[in-house]
Amino acid sequence: MIQLSKINDTIKLMVKLNKRQSEILEFIRKNPNSNNLTIHNYIIMNYEDTSRITIVRDLNLLLKEKLIVKHGKGRNIVYQEVLENKLLAFLNVEDYFKEGPDERDVTYKNFNFDIFNNLKNIFKKKEVEELDELNKKYQKNIKKMSKAVLKKEFERLTIELSWKSSKIEGNTYSLIDTEVLIKENQEAEGHKKEEAIMILNHKKTLDYISGNLERFKKLDIRDIEDVHRLIAKDLNIAIGIRKRIVGITGTSYKPLDNQHQIREALEKTVKELNKTTNAFSKALLVILLLSYIQPFQDGNKRTARLMVNAVLLANNVCPLSFRSINEADYKKAVILFYEQNNAGFFKKLFVEQFKFAVKNYFL
Repeated sequence: MIQLSKINDTIKLMVKLNKRQSEILEFIRKNPNSNNLTIHNYIIMNYEDTSRITIVRDLNLLLKEKLIVKHGKGRNIVYQEVLENKLLAFLNVEDYFKEGPDERDVTYKNFNFDIFNNLKNIFKKKEVEELDELNKKYQKNIKKMSKAVLKKEFERLTIELSWKSSKIEGNTYSLIDTEVLIKENQEAEGHKKEEAIMILNHKKTLDYISGNLERFKKLDIRDIEDVHRLIAKDLNIAIGIRKRIVGITGTSYKPLDNQHQIREALEKTVKELNKTTNAFSKALLVILLLSYIQPFQDGNKRTARLMVNAVLLANNVCPLSFRSINEADYKKAVILFYEQNNAGFFKKLFVEQFKFAVKNYFL
């Protein structure tokens, strides 16, 4: 029996380190091959009067958690960060968002094309094996289901995804109102017409995806545009790659403002996605990169969430509803990718949502 807690072992650490330990890790990242004394001098000079013994304990914790490694012996011991992928560098989420968008130390205020060089090894081999093991449960369950039961379960996931994805965008429909709308086509009183349209567009898009899975095994820009066209229908959103700049609430990051460059970024995204054979990596990258590029006037993150399920379903992997995700955490994870090109927190949320989906749907 697989232990689900193991899947998050490496990414749970983002909330376990205290400020001093985070600073030590950051110092080692910027100054590889630092020794115990150098690290201690940096801490007491810049932050606090801390004993050498305390620093040793901190280093031992970082070693235990496999965030750093040491080389040499005795007084010649030096430390280096363990980093298989730059996108997964440790970052203390809680500390990062203590500052406002104009006070944070933002690394990338503009789109970074170098990100396409760092898309490999987003999941470690062991993590993939554990996720695959979980997915076998989903595959086993759906094989035993009748078409009627399978359809009903997919409808349940559709309702909950349509509700949650819309809620992330500020939609005020409740889950019950969403269910009535989708099942009975009855709009809730006291809500804008656009809110009902937004929810129903999610259903129509998921229906389209599930009926055309072959299209999403190998992606092109047209597939992404078609999903966006469905998610944006009747919402007064321009269709096609945008021609002007868009602003994003809560961050100083500015997406590309040139249509030629936006298309170039999309082409690179599709190329990298089609080279990625693992469905989990592909799904995580599609939501991150589409959110980062912001290729359309509006509806980008909704399109990204639907593309996640297009990729998963096309590869016979359990789809996500995002039902249990905290909206604030979701937005923080996206902003971290914008400002730091850091995917660690979003990866953690993605894994949690996959575990939730396998445990709650198609049983």
